[in-house]
Amino acid sequence: MSKKDDVGKAFDFRLFKRVFSRTRPYRGIFWLVAIVAILSAAFAIGIPLLVKTIINESLENKDSGQLLQNVLYMLAFLLGQVTTQLLFNYYANLLGESVIRDIRINLFEKMTSFKMTYFDNSSIGVLVTRAVADMQRIGEIFSQGFFMIVADALKMLSAAIIMVVINWKLALIVFAIMPIILIATRLFQQAMKVAFVEVRAQVSNLNSFVQERIAGMKIVQLFNREEIEKEKFRVINEKHQNAWLKTVWYNSIFFPIAEISNSIGIGLVVYFGVIQNIENVGMDNKGAIVAFFFLMDLLFRPLRQIADKFNTLQMGMVAANRVFKILDTDSHIDDNGTVEKEDVKGDIEFKDVRFGYVPDEEVLHGISFKVKAGETVAIVGATGAGKSTIINLLNRFYEISSGKILVDDVCLDDYTLRSLRSHIAIVLQDVFLFADTIAHNISLRDESITTEQIEAAAKQIGVHEFISSLPGGYQYNVKERGTMLSSGQRQLIAFLRAYVSNPSILILDEATSSVDTYSEQLIQQATDKITEGRTSIIIAHRLATIKKADKIIVMDAGKIVEIGTHKELLKKGGYYNDLYTAQFLAEEVA
Repeated sequence: MSKKDDVGKAFDFRLFKRVFSRTRPYRGIFWLVAIVAILSAAFAIGIPLLVKTIINESLENKDSGQLLQNVLYMLAFLLGQVTTQLLFNYYANLLGESVIRDIRINLFEKMTSFKMTYFDNSSIGVLVTRAVADMQRIGEIFSQGFFMIVADALKMLSAAIIMVVINWKLALIVFAIMPIILIATRLFQQAMKVAFVEVRAQVSNLNSFVQERIAGMKIVQLFNREEIEKEKFRVINEKHQNAWLKTVWYNSIFFPIAEISNSIGIGLVVYFGVIQNIENVGMDNKGAIVAFFFLMDLLFRPLRQIADKFNTLQMGMVAANRVFKILDTDSHIDDNGTVEKEDVKGDIEFKDVRFGYVPDEEVLHGISFKVKAGETVAIVGATGAGKSTIINLLNRFYEISSGKILVDDVCLDDYTLRSLRSHIAIVLQDVFLFADTIAHNISLRDESITTEQIEAAAKQIGVHEFISSLPGGYQYNVKERGTMLSSGQRQLIAFLRAYVSNPSILILDEATSSVDTYSEQLIQQATDKITEGRTSIIIAHRLATIKKADKIIVMDAGKIVEIGTHKELLKKGGYYNDLYTAQFLAEEVA
């Protein structure tokens, strides 16, 4: 997205309307905030009028009773102003937080429905920024933006009307100063809109860089990249700083201009007000002059604040634009199926399946094979042959270009996604564990899976002893991504997670690679146990682990080149035999 696209109009009313449509469930709070804003303006205007009355009447007439009465009125107005300001701040923030809570839920729900292609092409740091920092900016539209602008505008309008009523000549002098501030405000708003877009872009870049480097800290340190990454961070951080300094520079120009204009206005009011008194133009202006000081503050200070609040509003609108772009993204797997099966036998068939991650660049070229229910089928081949792609398509993480994939003679598209995936469990080479207990990482907080069931399953596949040896056993917190466990231990947790879900179809994707000998033995025992009686697809790099497979599918460059048992393929002396021989010789040399 270009900066120009992100900036858009000076103020996008269509986007503004869309943001405010989110307040419909909270109309009561919305109107309460609006009413309190009006009352706040009324209380603020009442104070200058009371000051004028005290000076022109109470002091002039030396009436202490009237003075006390007016002072009490002023106290009541001040209390009213404080009360309405308190209510305004609380309920405006409540409205903002309620709206962003709903939008954040919608955004998370939307992201969980995206195709894997979307995440392949998106930065995690940017998505985190959208879901966290940008959401707070949207909330500020209500808490510090729109309603405050409305309240300040009401105060300004009321102050202008009262000025004209009190002394229209002095009012004209004040109004003559306003074009300077209005022009400065307009230029300020336009410049700040562009600056804030740059700020949000740099915040996203900074978040992405930090997130990736922290996640890959082992690589950074292993390859002595600390100084190089520090220099990259310095450049990104400097861009981030410069983006914010632009906003500081614009503020440094605007606010002194506003202050000077205000001071000039006060000086002119005092001068011409005193001249009127001296020349006896028809009234005593002492109270009016003092009232004008208060009224000018109500006129110019909100005008300066409106510029500041408009910045907040614009920043919130920029954030809303970015969040809504994600909400409007059409990158989900169509879930139009109606078939929901409680039991699936596990028959799988690929019929001339073609697929590419990038348009016009096929990864699979007409794949066709069958897997009978209860069979264990291994898929082997060199890196990039398309093995893992088959697994991704079976889970409908991506849509195929052509062909059909059937489970129990029903096309995948005809199943609901929830039903389809509830019958499939997968153990990946790179196991992902959440920063939670082992028990919760196994059950994924599914309340239907009890601790007793988890322990029983762990004993059946031979990992109960390993888990029990950890501090706290099943309640041991593995920390973020399971860093407290070895790769082999994480694999065992993943096996147990798959086993307790009781799938009809089990997929093991390179599940025994990169683990120690002891863990491999446990994993092999677990594999033998959890593949019993269910359809199993094993993607293996180490061919010695798939000798017992009922069928081996050999792939090369996105095509199936051989199918058969381990012995049958060795007898053919083809591609599989070459792979097996090369791997066997390599192990012998090692």
